[in-house]
Amino acid sequence: MKQLFFFFCVVLSSSFLRAQQDNKPLLQLSGVVVTEEAFELPYVTVFNKTLKKGVISDGYGFFSIVCQPGDTLYFSRKGYSSSPFWVPDTLDENRYSIIHMLTRDTLTMPDVRVYPWPNKEAFAQHFINMNPYEDDIRRAQRELSGESLAFVAARLDADPSLAYGALTKQQNTKIYTNGQLPQNNLLNPYAWSKLIQDWKAGNLGRQ
Repeated sequence: MKQLFFFFCVVLSSSFLRAQQDNKPLLQLSGVVVTEEAFELPYVTVFNKTLKKGVISDGYGFFSIVCQPGDTLYFSRKGYSSSPFWVPDTLDENRYSIIHMLTRDTLTMPDVRVYPWPNKEAFAQHFINMNPYEDDIRRAQRELSGESLAFVAARLDADPSLAYGALTKQQNTKIYTNGQLPQNNLLNPYAWSKLIQDWKAGNLGRQ
């Protein structure tokens, strides 16, 4: 009988507390989350521990959440220390604005040394078999040499886009010289002048 009476008292007290909580006025809490440098902190989780509800701030750190006076809010984000905020229970308005600051959560860890080989034997084997003259620049020069490019070009199929471009260029040249003699650089004085200048400057020998 005593156990039943105790259970009945617990149910009544919880119902009474819930009714009191439901009678609290609701307010719209809005604000901006910033860092120690006064920069907006985006995507911060704002969790109302009392009502078990939460929101996430936008890309500018702005948030807006419905709460009641006396609620406890927790602001958390990865890389920053979680920070609580208690909603004042003496508010008269149904809207309230704040600026909440989070501090960086720094953690000093011991030094970690990363080795490219699991043991000394593997390093010795790699040291014996390595080629000190085989670097990226030498490999690039070898792959881009005239012989290598000619070898690759001889085994590639004809490119339709290149063939179409060459045909279009021929057609445009034919249309441009329609009704007149085709272009001949042997009779071009500018080409002869450039050839003589290059010959005097010694550019032909260096090429």
